[in-house]
Formats: sequence, C-alpha cells, structure tokens
Amino acid sequence: MLNPQTRRVRLFARGSWAETRRIAGILRDETISGALLLAATVLALGWANSPWSGTYDSLLATDFGPAALHLDLSVQQWAADGLLAIFFFVAGLELKREFVAGDLRDPSRAVVPVAAAAGGVAVPAVLYSLLNLHSGALRGWAIPTATDIAFALSVLAVVGRCLPTALRTFLLTLAVVDDLLAIVIIAVAYTGELSVVPLVAAVVPLAAFTLLVQRRVRAWWLLLPLAVLTWALVHASGVHATVAGVLLAFAVPVLRSEGAGGPQAGPGLAEHFEHRWRPLSAAVAVPVFAFCSAGVTVGGLGGLGDALSDRAALGVVVGLVVGKAIGIFATTWFVARFTGASLERGLAWVDVAGLALLGGVGFTVSLLIGELAFGPGSARDDHVKVGVLTASVTAALLATVVLRLRNRAYARIHELETAADDHEDGPDA
Repeated sequence: MLNPQTRRVRLFARGSWAETRRIAGILRDETISGALLLAATVLALGWANSPWSGTYDSLLATDFGPAALHLDLSVQQWAADGLLAIFFFVAGLELKREFVAGDLRDPSRAVVPVAAAAGGVAVPAVLYSLLNLHSGALRGWAIPTATDIAFALSVLAVVGRCLPTALRTFLLTLAVVDDLLAIVIIAVAYTGELSVVPLVAAVVPLAAFTLLVQRRVRAWWLLLPLAVLTWALVHASGVHATVAGVLLAFAVPVLRSEGAGGPQAGPGLAEHFEHRWRPLSAAVAVPVFAFCSAGVTVGGLGGLGDALSDRAALGVVVGLVVGKAIGIFATTWFVARFTGASLERGLAWVDVAGLALLGGVGFTVSLLIGELAFGPGSARDDHVKVGVLTASVTAALLATVVLRLRNRAYARIHELETAADDHEDGPDA
C-alpha cells in the first residue's frame, strides 16, 4: 500500500467548500455579464449594418472630456481606455485574492491554470505570426491570446451546468491570468511614444493609494480621486491606461490585518472592493466596450468572405480556434506528465479538451488589441473584428459538442459534490 505522502497529485481535485461558494458567486456575475455582452454585440452589429449606420459611427466619434488635461476623448476611446480599466482592476483583484487566500495559494493547484494560460497565449501568437510573416499584419500577433471570461462562462452556463467546480475554477483562473498576460503585452508591445514625466508622476498618487489601502482605509472620497489621477497620468504617458487598473488592484491587500482579527475574521479589502466593483465591470464596462467595438459593417456573405480572406483575420481565427486548444491542452498534459499527476476521479482528458476549445472564445481583449494594432475603424481592424467574432462562435460550438458528450458523467459528479446527507454546512464531499 502506498504511503499517503507518495500518492499521486490529482489535477482538478475538489477545492474547499468556502472557495467553491465564492467562485459560484463570481460565475453567476460573469454569466450575467456574458448575456449583456451578447446583447450589446448584437445591437452594435445590427446598428452598424442598418441604414442608420452613420449615426452609430457619429456616436462613437463624439468627443467629450476636459481638453486641458488631454482627456477630450471620443466615446470609443473612453470605452477602451476608461471602462476597461475597471474591468482589469476587478481581474487584478480576483487574481491576487486567488493566489494569496484562495485555493490556488497551494503551488500544486496554481501551476496547472498558470501554465495552461501561458501555453494558451504562446501557441496562438506563434500560429498567427507564421500565417502573417509576409502579410504586413504581423503587428496583430497578440490579438488571439486572451480568453473572454464573460462569454466563455456564459457558454458553460448553457451547456455545462453540472460541470465540476474545479473545471469551472480552472477556466476562470486561466482566463484571468491570460488577460493579465495580455495587459503586459499591451504595455510592452503597444506603447507608442512614451512620455516619462507623466509616468513618473503617476507613482505619487499610486503610492498614496497603496499607503491608504495598506492601512485598510475604505473612504471612497480619498481613494477614488487618487485612482482616477493615477489612471489619467498613465494615459498621458502613452502607456495604455488599462495598465493603471492592474497596478491599483495589486496594491490592495487581500488578508485582514491582525488588528482587525486576522485572516479568519472574514473577507479582506480586496474581496470588499471586488464585490463593489464587479457589478459595474460586468454590467456596464464590458458591455459598453463591446457595443463600441463590435459594430462592424459585414456586407453580407461576400463581405464576410472578403474579411476572412485577409491574413490578419485568418490568423485570428486559427489562433483562437486551433492555437488556444493546442496550447491549453498540450501544456496541461505536459504538466501532468512532468509532475506525475493524474486527473481527479470521474474526469477524462476529453473534459480538458472541451475547456481548451472554450478558451478560444476571445472577445473583449482581442478587440482591444486589434484596435491598438491597426487603429480603430481601419479596414484591417474591421476584418479582425469579423475574425474574432467568427472564431469565438466556432470555438463555442466546438466546445459545446465536446462538453455535451460528457453531460451524464458531469451529472454524477455534481450529485456527489452537492450531496449533504449530514445536513452540515457544505456537502459531504
């Protein structure tokens, strides 16, 4: 009989009940966000392809904001630079909390989604680059690198209601990590002219914000002006302003101080901010950005064919549908082989394949990088949008087919996970 310490590590093992409940709440919010995102996308596409498409373009081009601060931006720019900073602030809070106080603080649990996210970023970028070496569109190599959290989880809500919690958590963590990797790429590869003075000046309000939150100050009238000032200075520096959202999130402490009762006394400041800002991110920031970015004039089947004949759009489709699936699945398999780990009982590698395909549902960050790479409203950016939409729908359909084949197995696992014959707080499992 094997010594307990020599037993093989299980991939996708059940997490703690407290973490399971918290993740379930996040999944509900992101599922609602996905529905709003879909509605905003359909509205934008319908308007952009209607006889009133000119009014849609005029709306997006409308400028507002203080010109003295160089913030007289268009509606489309405010959506990309301003609202998405909120999205990345929430994503940063979630990632930090997961690795500091969640189940992923255990390195054996964290290595799989982090490695899978890295593989899911690298392989699509390589495939896109190979297809566009001589097309003049190599600048868009990062477009197919990110999974859209809201869209992917919305697909799961429809086709995988009984999917084991560990697999849902894996997809959520993977999507958050590759979004954060995409932000690093944006900061490094898509920063044009860098203005050093505003960037250095941004350290002052960021440091003040950090000092206050580390002292567990929650007063919005102190924190919000500092956050806005940090965002404005980062924007003025030439670095994409969404980077400010991530920096602010990483400054927020996760655990309660000893004076406030320590980690056992309840949620820390990061979780408090996450609860406050996630509804705004899910219900406003992401859907409004989708509305401002997804409105592309397709021009019927002929226009669709023309768009997909562009090597940039083709690279996006191949990167998201093929590259994501290969990158996520292969990296997870190699981690298992390297560590000698095995899948949790009841799961099979086809389940990982289904999630890997679902990772190809890219939208929010892919559209953002497309605009940064080719310029919003350009012909190539429109082709990229068509590619992103086509790839996302294709990946969702393929993942649906694979995951539906395993519904009976998921139902048995779900029944085991939720059984509570002893009527205590939490299931027996």
